[in-house]
Amino acid sequence: MGDPHPKLHATQLTRTFGRAPHQVDALGPLELSVAPGEFVCLVGPSGCGKSTLLRIAAGLLRPTTGTLEIRTRSLRPAAMIFQDYGIYDWKSVRANVRFGLDIQRVPRRTANARADEWLTRMGLADFAHAYPATLSGGMRQRVAIARALAVEPELLLMDEPFAALDAQLRTILQDELLDLTQTLHTTTLFITHSLEEALVLGDRVLVMSARPGRIIAEHRPPFPRPRTGDIRDTPEFTALKGELWELLRKEAVPA
Repeated sequence: MGDPHPKLHATQLTRTFGRAPHQVDALGPLELSVAPGEFVCLVGPSGCGKSTLLRIAAGLLRPTTGTLEIRTRSLRPAAMIFQDYGIYDWKSVRANVRFGLDIQRVPRRTANARADEWLTRMGLADFAHAYPATLSGGMRQRVAIARALAVEPELLLMDEPFAALDAQLRTILQDELLDLTQTLHTTTLFITHSLEEALVLGDRVLVMSARPGRIIAEHRPPFPRPRTGDIRDTPEFTALKGELWELLRKEAVPA
């Protein structure tokens, strides 16, 4: 079922940590398919294996059993954005955005031009030579997003990137990311605890069970694209948010 040529496909994926008798079953068995250009949001109770799944997709962890495949045309298909920004304090803003391009050995002039293009796009052009310590949290997360997108990834992995931000800034960045991803059509797997965030951004919202995490429900927000943050004010949005919350509440609170 699903897209015959998915960008990401997981089959019977599991991950455990430790050894018996102290083994922790963190994830799965999990089935997941993400189509090219699709924005998929994962929500679930704390500790259900969401971040573990993302790290397997990024190549930072190996699955215990099962497979996770990414159909790719490049050697480095994925870029990851973390909750804690993951940018380097000792590098300038421009050097941070350029970092992935430097790893790929893109010529410096080309890399600088692409970094500057993304800094302009993210409203950071005036801060190219600043250092992260002088930036606000929202600006640092914009640097992280610019760095990830500058390498033109085939798959964008986002692990609660806005969780540390205040509510107003979080809404602003959600709307900026919505505009960016609708323009670029980058395949995205996005983890969040915020149902509102998932419904604003996602083509699909997948609900995960308590640990070991499995996908127990799928919703397709009925909001056509191009989409704006104004959908937050619709009755359909409120109703779907309530429905998802009931599912999550049952997983988060033991019977």
